[in-house]
Amino acid sequence: MESNIKMRTENLDFFYRNFQALHHISIEFVQNRVTALIGPSGCGKSTYLRCLNRMNDLIPGITVKGKALLDNQDIYDPSIDVVTLRRRVGMVFQKPNPFPKSIFENIAYGLKVNGVKDKAKITQIVEKSLKQAAIWDEVKYRINESALGLSGGQQQRLCIARALAVDPEVLLMDEPASALDPIATQKIEELIGKLSSKLTIIIVTHNMQQAARVSDRTAFFYMGKLVEINDTDTLFTKPGLKQTEDYITGRFG
Repeated sequence: MESNIKMRTENLDFFYRNFQALHHISIEFVQNRVTALIGPSGCGKSTYLRCLNRMNDLIPGITVKGKALLDNQDIYDPSIDVVTLRRRVGMVFQKPNPFPKSIFENIAYGLKVNGVKDKAKITQIVEKSLKQAAIWDEVKYRINESALGLSGGQQQRLCIARALAVDPEVLLMDEPASALDPIATQKIEELIGKLSSKLTIIIVTHNMQQAARVSDRTAFFYMGKLVEINDTDTLFTKPGLKQTEDYITGRFG
């Protein structure tokens, strides 16, 4: 196995009570690469994404079988601290969800939860994170104003900055631009390109053009199964399966 595999799942099954939402999903995620998960609504891609930092644990009556490994360590092992896991595997959601606090406090919050007390260090990391998320220049003079006063696109970049502040190794993005206008979407896509030099990024998107623009590899999901995964260019130009081709060319989905 390649040594640069940051995360992988092996025969991952996921059940909501008696309903099996995911069937034997095995994917390897290469370090410092962007992997896109595509497929029609309800195909399991967001459910799968949430398995990678155990966000689904918050739902009653779920069962996970198989393995999900981060640096070869099974994240579902009973010894794993979920708070530490979610620091290492950050997440950005479909709708921007800033806290009803100042821009500064939105970023500082996670640091404080993780035990950082030095005010100068917190200030330094807040600035660095906002710069990494390409929003510092827009907010530096209003850092103590409410984050809820930002536009949707700015709020989403703030949420990315908040995820970056705790120095994650993997960033999960669940349709991060679906609620945004084209200009804000472009900024998020440019940001993904820059961040992938430091992070392993896994993005769920409905938008196949977006997957083609931002990702190195693409996985096509259908009805809770992984149909095909390949380098993005190959998957979109020479899909190996007719089902993938039909979805990409718009014949269904």
